[in-house]
Amino acid sequence: MKDVIRTLPISQVREQLATLVNNAKSKLDEYVITVNGKPAAVLISADEFESWKETNWIESDQHLLGAIAKGEKDVSQGKVYSLAELKKELRLGK
Repeated sequence: MKDVIRTLPISQVREQLATLVNNAKSKLDEYVITVNGKPAAVLISADEFESWKETNWIESDQHLLGAIAKGEKDVSQGKVYSLAELKKELRLGK
């Protein structure tokens, strides 16, 4: 994701839609589309949109956030398994 988000009026977006979509896809450009000078929509790549949806889903799941926080705490405290230890614990063999 880029730091600069361009703001464009819908009239300009209509004229340049194919180019803007291509730029969003290939360069990860982002656009705020205005109607009558006010923000009305956003144009981002499909990949960026999927990433945003996933992040939003994760942040809305308190149980998952708690599990992530616990995992990060365990790592910081050295409570981790090596791959060999994990395989042994799960009885997966070698």
